[in-house]
Amino acid sequence: MPVSHLNRSSPVWLFDLDNTLHNASHAIFPTITANMNTYIARVLGDGVTPADDAIVNAARAAYWRRYGATLLGMVKHHQVQAAHFLHETHTFDDLRAMIRAERGLGALLKRLPGRKILLTNAPLRYSSDVMRHLGLRQHFSQHIAIEAMHVHRQLRPKPSTLMLRKLMRKHHIRPGRCILVEDTLANLKGAKKLGLRTAWITQYLKMADPIGVAKLPKALNRPAYVDVKVKSVRHLARRLHRLR
Repeated sequence: MPVSHLNRSSPVWLFDLDNTLHNASHAIFPTITANMNTYIARVLGDGVTPADDAIVNAARAAYWRRYGATLLGMVKHHQVQAAHFLHETHTFDDLRAMIRAERGLGALLKRLPGRKILLTNAPLRYSSDVMRHLGLRQHFSQHIAIEAMHVHRQLRPKPSTLMLRKLMRKHHIRPGRCILVEDTLANLKGAKKLGLRTAWITQYLKMADPIGVAKLPKALNRPAYVDVKVKSVRHLARRLHRLR
């Protein structure tokens, strides 16, 4: 059923996946980072010898800071094919064994009124596999992965406000009805500018940014653009009054 068919008073939840619905920091993110480093080293090398670690780390960090995603920098500056980059960096020997999540997630999601949409910067194949292993697919009316985040034929993943505006228009949703549930502050900040409600999930955070450059501060203070800060999805229902 399209999102526009929802009761107009019910919220529309936009859920992130990694480090929001499961603990990607445990094993998945380290593997993605290693795969990404190998890929970037190959691209930035001379065709025979891969680029060294310092060059790779500097490029990964610079592109993430400038564009919000290392992938966008690799596409723009090195003519990398986005689909190839995503496939190579999200390849795992045994994904199921790497997944860690709290029990009863399905029941927790059912307690939240309104429709849920998965909105993830991860590729479709990987995010579909994670959702299948978690047993959560039936709780989401839509699954929007990074491949679907295009605006004017340009890839615009989170934290792109252009992409969020397009999503709102396409499904005739008022921003004030939407609640973005995320671990990444940059994504929440952009959403808040558009008038969305914001919920920050903190229990799986190990670094202050997705690429592992900045360490977490000892005190995870709630920024003004975050309506609700909770450790876990488990606590969203009891904070619902702050999100409506």
